[in-house]
Amino acid sequence: MGRLLPRRPSLPLLLLLAAAAAAIWGGAGGAPVYGPDYLVDGNQLVDMQYHMGPVVSESPTNLYLIWYGRWDPAAQAVLRDFLASLSAPAPFPAVSDWWARAPRLYADQTGANVTAAFAVAGEHSDAGYSHGAKLRRADVQSVIRSAVYAYPDPLPLDPYSGAYLVLTSPDVEMDEFCRAVCGFHYFTFASVVGVTVPYAWVGNSGTQCPGKCAYPFAAAQYGGGGGAGVGGPPGQAVLRPPNGDVGVDGMVIVLGHELAEMATNPLVNAWYAGDTPTAPTEIADLCLGVYGDGGGAGGFVGNVSRAPDGSAYNVHGVNGRRFLVQWLWNPARGACYGPNAGS
Repeated sequence: MGRLLPRRPSLPLLLLLAAAAAAIWGGAGGAPVYGPDYLVDGNQLVDMQYHMGPVVSESPTNLYLIWYGRWDPAAQAVLRDFLASLSAPAPFPAVSDWWARAPRLYADQTGANVTAAFAVAGEHSDAGYSHGAKLRRADVQSVIRSAVYAYPDPLPLDPYSGAYLVLTSPDVEMDEFCRAVCGFHYFTFASVVGVTVPYAWVGNSGTQCPGKCAYPFAAAQYGGGGGAGVGGPPGQAVLRPPNGDVGVDGMVIVLGHELAEMATNPLVNAWYAGDTPTAPTEIADLCLGVYGDGGGAGGFVGNVSRAPDGSAYNVHGVNGRRFLVQWLWNPARGACYGPNAGS
């Protein structure tokens, strides 16, 4: 992200963008809860446009993890391995192949492509719930501020090559979590954190709304509440999570979604479809619920692989891990695509 603060957009434009997003304050780009109405019709015209802003291009891009709440070490290990897999070799199809076949293809006006290399450069535990167990979107920036000013071990403040991931434990509630979003990304305001830097938030839905934010590892839930409208696409069976944890394997799906969108649209002025940056349709939104060939139609996830224990996955990671990640919008093909595609 060496070009995170380019000459264009100008500072006045950035401030204007921030003002336009003040109403939502916490994040314009977000992974919506599962619903078949979000799936893109294969015949639908998608107008993915570049809006002249930077992409996350610094190699490596430093990821700073903030573990908010009380975390099980085994759950943390799954998420760390997923992040390590983004730029590490693994058997094909690998997480790194998934990243190379969509996000890496997007570039900004300087000619820089989205980075292929990530490094977990720091971690901070906020097991004391510094901002409570019920958060608003606005609180996420304050959580980041607390982490970078923590004593005696603060996270580095890294505006040129850093991105911050706030990961909340199953008992933490968030504004609109389970009702409208499973995660979101945005950028910090200098007035809150001290610099402008991209960040994402992802929550663990395992006990709150697995049918909305961990589908297809739980029966799909439709409707406005966490327990409303239990059901699912006819014929689509609930899949067994590859790492044995519905909430954490669901987080992997959402984390992949948010990382792809944060990398291609970090300041909400780069790659998205639609007319307004306050409600952008980004490269993962277009492919929500699609994990393999045949996915999308009628709510089916598509063709995915099965491990000997029956768990479902479509990519390999480090340390022998398997993960299920959603497909992303491939700009060359003009379609949702992943490395497990048949062609």
